[in-house]
Amino acid sequence: MASAEEGEERLSKRLALPIFSSDAISSSAYATEEILRVLVVAGAGAFLLSLEVAIAIAILLAIVAISYRQVCRAYPNGGGAYAVARHELGPLLGLVAAAALLIDYVMTVAVSSSSAVEQLISISPGINDLRIEIALAAIGLITLANLRGLREAGRAFAVPTYLFVGLAFAVIGIGGWRALAGDAAALPAHPEAMPLGTEAIGIFLVLRAFASGAVALTGTEAIANGVPAFRPPESRNAANTLVVMAVLLAVLFVGITLVAEAWQLTPSEEGSGGPTVIALVAQIAFGRETPLYILFQVSTALILFLAANTSYNAFPRLTALLAMDGYLPRQLSFRGDRLAYSWGVLLLSAVAALLVVAFGGVTTALIPLYSVGVFVCFTLSQSGMVLHWLRGREPGWWWRMTVNATGAILTGVVLVVVASVKLTAGAWIVLVLVPVIVLVMLFVHRQYRATAEQLAVRPAYVAQPPIREERAVIPVAGVTRAVIQAVNVARSITPDVRAVFVSDDPEASALLLRTWERQVPGVPLVLLESPYRALAEPFVAYLDILDVGRPPDEPDPITFVVLPEFVARRWWERILYNQSTRLLRQRLLGRPHTVVVNVPYRRDEQLHGEPAH
Repeated sequence: MASAEEGEERLSKRLALPIFSSDAISSSAYATEEILRVLVVAGAGAFLLSLEVAIAIAILLAIVAISYRQVCRAYPNGGGAYAVARHELGPLLGLVAAAALLIDYVMTVAVSSSSAVEQLISISPGINDLRIEIALAAIGLITLANLRGLREAGRAFAVPTYLFVGLAFAVIGIGGWRALAGDAAALPAHPEAMPLGTEAIGIFLVLRAFASGAVALTGTEAIANGVPAFRPPESRNAANTLVVMAVLLAVLFVGITLVAEAWQLTPSEEGSGGPTVIALVAQIAFGRETPLYILFQVSTALILFLAANTSYNAFPRLTALLAMDGYLPRQLSFRGDRLAYSWGVLLLSAVAALLVVAFGGVTTALIPLYSVGVFVCFTLSQSGMVLHWLRGREPGWWWRMTVNATGAILTGVVLVVVASVKLTAGAWIVLVLVPVIVLVMLFVHRQYRATAEQLAVRPAYVAQPPIREERAVIPVAGVTRAVIQAVNVARSITPDVRAVFVSDDPEASALLLRTWERQVPGVPLVLLESPYRALAEPFVAYLDILDVGRPPDEPDPITFVVLPEFVARRWWERILYNQSTRLLRQRLLGRPHTVVVNVPYRRDEQLHGEPAH
């Protein structure tokens, strides 16, 4: 696709909702379960607190969504927390936000894929032993879909997202109606259920439950990061889509928690292959093994698989922004022929796949790594927006600043809570990774800046014709068509041409010399002995000898090393040829006053002056 076609790939709100909101909406499938996994240690009575915890999280979600709605309008070029923190708080805090976002996007792919497999296991427990393989296969398919381009991905993801939302509302409606009718009763514990504990209910337990359920907020920032992907007016469309996403997530999350609390549903042991909480909620509404139950579980698995698409849109865009700012390798900013940031897509897939394998594809094991980075971004972006309104003083700035300040304080407190209660469960890994990633980005930026300074041309400099002496040196292994072509190229560069043959066999050297003088008259052949069978070292030593004895006030000559290279027809033939050439080229790169020239020779190519066959 041409760059001019990018406008046609912009997303309508109808397609943007499933693309950018699938992560946030799908978190309702496991957020309630994570709350119950904490409360179960205090027995069934503690389940009564799950709804209050869910409502508190929903209120926090509303504040965060309002704040990010303002980010969409203030930063229409996207970037989300990174753009806000970098511009308002300084480059260093911007990199902290970027590092946290990168971790969050990778975790989204790993957690969503693992949770999706668990939904399928709820239908067919026999596939529990294949959970890692299924998750990896799904990541591979999503990678291919995103490499195909943005619009194709949006169409593929719209149907499962809207199907899940519709069925989830049906589940909540039926379950809520039965609860209001007095039909709710505690279900018998299933064989894989976690045992009920007797721990006392205290503030620390409630905070742990809140920290676990806070994963429901993951993905809220994705729309603010992807504003440029919307159709014009981008900011308004993104802000409106964000509101719809927040409302859907809040209703689904609180509704599922309400039904789970009414029936006192108990989550399964980690990795046991037992039913998920949302599967148990669906059984209450639709019954076990009914077509609607199976359809709901399949749609839940699909939206969780496709929730990773939020990261596949946001992660490559963020890495492209960082690359354009000089903090990541520049190839991450290159777009493929389908207008996708292909390198970012592949990098995300590789790291997420490694996480799935490392943690056995168990969602609960991955969750502690998930929330810390999210609230780092929330806190930094909203703090930056407070400064944005203070500096700009736009109409209505005081109430906008109040909203962002409230959000910054709340998310900052939640960050401290989440980091402290989840520290030993794995949150420490994120707390270590964020500064490490920041240091790596600073190192890359320093390298690019140093290179730019070295390559910069002073304004007074004007390119002049070459005044240095030039010579061409050709390493040869025999007299071949490729060598003859390299000699012809070298003669077109400079009249000072010589060939070099490195060998540990005097007889082979003498034989080649006789052939060379007959076939290549006028070009001297230098024979170098190599008793230790090395190739590169004797050749480089010969180049050094050529420069010995030159007057110090004369500039060193430019040495063109012309490398003959045979071009194989098939990819597997490349293994058989040019290995010594590659080794020598690597050894010469960086040598002062040396230019390496590759001269490819293609099979059946006729040399100049050679009679036709």
